[in-house]
Order: sequence, then structure tokens, then C-alpha cells
Amino acid sequence: MRLRQLIPLLAAVWTVLMLNACQNTRQMTEVKVGSKKFTESVILGELFALLTQSAGAKAVHEKELGGTQVLWKALLRGDIDVYPEYTGTISHEILSGTELSSEEEIRDALEAKGIRMSRPLGFNNTYAIGMKERVAAEHNVTKISDLRRHPDFQFGFTSEFMDRSDGWPALRHRYSLPHQDVRGLDHDLAYRGLESGSIHATDLYSTDAEIQYYNLRVLEDDENLFPKYYAVLLYRDDLEVRAPKVVSALLKLEDFIPEAQMVKMNARAKLDKVPENRVAADFLAAFLSLETQVYDETMLERLLKNTLAHLFLVCISLTPAILISIPLGILAARHGRVGQAILGIAGIIQTIPALALLVFMIPLLGIKAPPAIAALFLYSLLPIIRNTYAGLHDIPSPVRESASALGLPPLSRLWLVELPMASRAILAGIKTSAVINVGFATLGALIGAGGFGQPILTGIRKDDIGLILEGAVPAAVLALLVQGLFELAERGVVSKGLRIKLES
Repeated sequence: MRLRQLIPLLAAVWTVLMLNACQNTRQMTEVKVGSKKFTESVILGELFALLTQSAGAKAVHEKELGGTQVLWKALLRGDIDVYPEYTGTISHEILSGTELSSEEEIRDALEAKGIRMSRPLGFNNTYAIGMKERVAAEHNVTKISDLRRHPDFQFGFTSEFMDRSDGWPALRHRYSLPHQDVRGLDHDLAYRGLESGSIHATDLYSTDAEIQYYNLRVLEDDENLFPKYYAVLLYRDDLEVRAPKVVSALLKLEDFIPEAQMVKMNARAKLDKVPENRVAADFLAAFLSLETQVYDETMLERLLKNTLAHLFLVCISLTPAILISIPLGILAARHGRVGQAILGIAGIIQTIPALALLVFMIPLLGIKAPPAIAALFLYSLLPIIRNTYAGLHDIPSPVRESASALGLPPLSRLWLVELPMASRAILAGIKTSAVINVGFATLGALIGAGGFGQPILTGIRKDDIGLILEGAVPAAVLALLVQGLFELAERGVVSKGLRIKLES
């Protein structure tokens, strides 16, 4: 199989996959629940999903969708219908700059955007600053202001806390903290940093089971910086029309979950390794006398589902990248200034952080697979364009002159001589893009795209090495398989005579 035969085949495969994707998209569930990537939010999301089912509707829980902005933008777009949020986050992050503080003011501002807010669910999960109990006792630190006496302490705050108006900027200003070496970390990794001693303090959620799990001291907020963060429901106003029974069922949680009970549920999920859907079902059975059915996937079922989702992301993004990058590489090789512009733009795209690119895509494409596919497509361009350009550019001049002397027109020279001679370089670029694509696709789990990144995220959150390996090992194996398959494909794409010449 030569390169010119491979391109139509790739186009056909991509068309079939896209038709299948469109067919699956039409089978939308009625109510879509979202949650952030920390345990409490996932448990609340499971509660919402089970109550939705009890109201006679179908529910899909899009778990661990990253931070506040990802969920908020998804809610505005209609990619999700409901998710759990906190009043402090709404006033300081979502409605930042409005200086709204009362529930009624917040509620009115949200309704102007087509979003409804429930009354508080019954508990306050405010921000706090914590340290290992042993370290805090050793340095006699009991309140946040005591940190001023220890400018050598290393702080590791969650990435969202670093940027929020009620986070690190406000903390540093209110308490006049002199610390300069402050790191941004994932929430779960920050806890591990405390445990290992690589950082001295981090931000906590006051209902976190990790406070008990890691034996942490919660420092007194003696300057009263952090506001109340009451848990609430945010849902689209059209849900009241589409599924009024669901809204009624969800609002049963208003003033219903005491803080102590939320801490217990977090602890069951975090410390006892009980699945969040089981924790939620047990709570509803005990306190609402509502019996619900939950299904726990086996490891084999999860592996199959994640493999199919990962392959889908890779194939749908890589195929059009190949079909577009090769012509762009040809154009770059034939036209100097245009070529430098093409290579420059592709290079700039490659430098954009993957997570930032995913977030930028959400307002345009929503959550789940589309933004992940778009980002992976963009990241796949540069290696193929560059190798196509290099392969064509490095063809010896005597070969080009011989083809011209034979009277071959430009298009025939390209198709019959130049592309076959550059095929090995082009295939190397495709192989590089494919391997990069397989690795980057794990980040799609942050916006609900699934794949091998899902068990990795869940494993980090639960401090479960087995779950992390459940995603990391198959992803590594798939990358090796992809590399091996392209090396085998080289025997079919690159002519035998050219392979012998290049290998000798």
C-alpha cells in the first residue's frame, strides 16, 4: 500500500467514525449532571443523578469535569443541566466584580443569565489553610497570621485557589504574608505534598476527609478572610419546564445535609474506598427512605469502555490532521515565505498548554469529546507538516531534474516521484503525532471526554495507585502499539528499493 492509497483509506475511516459519532450524539439523555474533580462534588453529583432517576428521568453524571469555569461554561451552554456549587465561589469567582454577597442578590444575578439557584443544602464548606499537625505543633502555628513568622515555609495551593479573588491574592494581602515561593498544584497532589514534607501549608475545604486522613491542623482564620461557602444547586431554568418532577426531587436536598453528615460521606469515599454512587445511595436510603439501584462497573468493563473512548479520540483527531497536514507540508515545501508562515503558526499552536487550549474550546464546542478532538487535532499538525516539508525539501536536485527531463508535469512529479521519496519522513511525522496524540488524549478526561485519563484522575483523587495504573499502563501500551503499527506500515508505504537505499 503506497501513500497515495493510504490517504483515501484514512478519509473513509474518518467518515465512518464521524457518522457513528453523530448517531451517538442524537441519543442524548434527558438530564445531565456535572461535578468537579474533588470527592464531595462527585458525591453530590451522584445524589443529584439518583434523585433524577427516582423522578422517572434518565440521568448521566459527567464526573470530575475540572474546576469552576469548566462547569459554569458547560451549564451556560446547556452541556449540563445541573451541578453543585458554593455561594462563596459564585460571588467571588462566577460573579467576580459584582460585589454581591447576599443570597437574594446572587440569585437575581444568576436568574438574569438563565440559571436558578436552590437554597443552601445544609452545610458550609469554606476554604481553610492547613498544615501537618506535627509540623504546626513544632513551629507553634495555630492561626493563619502565625505564618508571617515563617517566611521560609513552602506553600502549595491548588491552581484555582492561586487565581481566585478570594484565594491566594486575598490571603497574601489580608495577612501581609511575605512568602514568594508559592506553587500551584492539583488539590489531591497538594495533600500529598504536605504528607511528604515538600510543602508546609495548603488550602483545604473544611469538610474534606483528607483533614482526618492526613492528620492536618486547620489554622484559625483570625482575620475572617474566607466567607461562607454554602453548598447549593445550580440548574438551568429550562429544566423546570422540561423536567419539573426532577427539579422537585432535587430541591428535597435543601437544608437537608448537615455538615457532619457530609464529612462522613466524604470519609467513606476517601478513607473507606466506598464508590461515590454507593455512598449517595446509602444516604438517600437512610435519610429519605429512597431505595435506588446503583451499578458498579468491573475493571474489565471500565478498561473496555476507556479503550474505546481513547481510540475514538485518537482516530477522529489524527485522521483529519493527516489529511490536512500533508497538503500543508507540500505547500510549505514549494513556497518559501508561505512555508515559513505555515510552520510558524503550527509551532505556535504546539506551544499552547493543553489544559488552557481545552478550556478555550469549551465556549465554542462545549464539553466531552468535541473540544478534546479539536485540541488533539491541532497538536497533531506540526510533526506531520514539518516532516512532509523536510522530506520534500531534502530530495536531491538531480532527481527533480530527471523527473522534469522525462516531461512529467508538476502534479505527476509530486505524486509519482516526490511523495514516494518523502514517504519515510512523512510516515515518521505521522507516527510522532500519533504517539503524542495517545498521550495527550488522557487530558480529555478533565472535560468529560473519557479515555484512559478518567481512571488516572479518579486514582489521584482517591489516592488509589491501582486506579492510576488502570489508566497509565494501557495508555503506555497503546502508545507502544501505535508506534509498532506504524513501523510495520512503513514496509507497505515506503518502496522496497527506497528502504534498502536508506538502510544501507
